Amino acid sequence: MSHESTLPEGDLLVVLRHGPHGSLWLREGLEAALVAAALGQRVSLLFMGPGVAALAAGQQRGPLEQKGTLPMLEMLPLYEVENLLAVDEDLDALGLDADRLAVPAVRVAPAAVAALMARHPLVLNF
Repeated sequence: MSHESTLPEGDLLVVLRHGPHGSLWLREGLEAALVAAALGQRVSLLFMGPGVAALAAGQQRGPLEQKGTLPMLEMLPLYEVENLLAVDEDLDALGLDADRLAVPAVRVAPAAVAALMARHPLVLNF
């Protein structure tokens, strides 16, 4: 996805920067995306930094018995949230290629993140 014209457009971009365990940021971001989609908004999700860990297949409960976020990710298509994107360098840093992801995500170059944000009038960071 190196060309700006191939980046998705939508009403809301939810940027998920926190991993699946240790805080509620990721879960709250996913909940915001689901609520917005239920209200008819076109939602895109961008996983970046530690947030890409949420896409890893085979996740278990966290050390404090936190629920995993995989069930929420699997619900996204039911709410027509189909634009899942992840920063390719962050995926590479965790060794997450396409066959190690729980749900498919489109790889985005770090240089394209600003253009992606510009294609959504509302951006929420979690």
